[in-house]
Amino acid sequence: MAGREKRRRAAVLDDDDEQRRVRRQEEAAILLRRIRGLVRWVVSEVAAGRSPSVALHRYQNYCASAAASPCACSYDVPVGTDVVSLLHSRDSHTSRLNVLLRVLLVVQQLLQQNKHCSKRDIYYMYPSIFQEQAVVDRGINDICVLFKCSRHNLNVVPVAKGLVMGWIRFLEGEKKVNCIINVNAAFSIPVSIEEIKDVVSVADYILVVEKETVFQRLANDKFCERNRCIVITGRGYPDIPTRRFLRYLVEELQLPAYCLVDADPYGFDILATYKFGSLQLAYDANFLRIPDMRWLGVFTSDFEDYCLPECCLLHLSSEDRRKAEGILSRCYLHREAPQWRLELEAMLQKGVKFEIEALSASSISFLSEEYIPQKIKQGRHI
Repeated sequence: MAGREKRRRAAVLDDDDEQRRVRRQEEAAILLRRIRGLVRWVVSEVAAGRSPSVALHRYQNYCASAAASPCACSYDVPVGTDVVSLLHSRDSHTSRLNVLLRVLLVVQQLLQQNKHCSKRDIYYMYPSIFQEQAVVDRGINDICVLFKCSRHNLNVVPVAKGLVMGWIRFLEGEKKVNCIINVNAAFSIPVSIEEIKDVVSVADYILVVEKETVFQRLANDKFCERNRCIVITGRGYPDIPTRRFLRYLVEELQLPAYCLVDADPYGFDILATYKFGSLQLAYDANFLRIPDMRWLGVFTSDFEDYCLPECCLLHLSSEDRRKAEGILSRCYLHREAPQWRLELEAMLQKGVKFEIEALSASSISFLSEEYIPQKIKQGRHI
């Protein structure tokens, strides 16, 4: 009976995998037809002596509106439209449309041949035209907005920098990723979420830490052996694979996610990127953000609560203050996270900051043995 049940489950999983594969192929075929149609139209317009124009929606997931002022920010609805045309020969429109078409030709080849490449690969195909990587990045964003898709749909893949460890195993294509064998060993986060299947986990929660040094501290302290969890780091500002992987795990495993960042404006900005998304990828923020992300720390008040030594405390620089004031003006802090805003205001008012590692001043393992477990158990997060 047990053998038949296992075979039945395996058959169901195989069917699901096949359905996902077919769906991806159909989506790629549709996108390829749309790209070909646009390129043919541009060519025909130029051949007829006309200057083609392309309308690109503008998206923003936050703005700097005052708390009392309504804003048009949305995760789904555009806030405006840019029209790029070859008629504008003396401004950036021509180059922007030129870049978009150049990148489109590369994407068309990738989809036709079912191949993948990086943004850097695309840059080196036309370095004299693109001039800098940021130009390619914007071109890719324009294509995603134009065709209402995500970067992974274009077969343009980033180099993942995130790490994961803990109570989880899964297949990444044909590769087995079994963190459970050694829950304190770091594994690279998958580049493509579409290749993940057969996810198994006995974790109670997901812990996201800002930087690799803290990740390694937890690994050295064998944090995951004593705590049934999955630990992830994006090594600073998270890249797209890290955010997609985290979003996938939260939805697939239905686990709470906690985030631990430095008590400074940049740590807060990283935290906000996980929860609300980035402005650069505002068109895709709704599929990358973690709306229920919980801020575990560190808070400015933790300095006094845990009696940390004065030498760990640093004064906010003028750049830190500008960063904090800019973040405080974001509409989502007033709309969705007023408690987070109060914490950031307290940091700015006191004019101080400190790093996560300051919690190790009293004991090297204080962070892993007391701070994190107690905070999660007592629900001391916002």
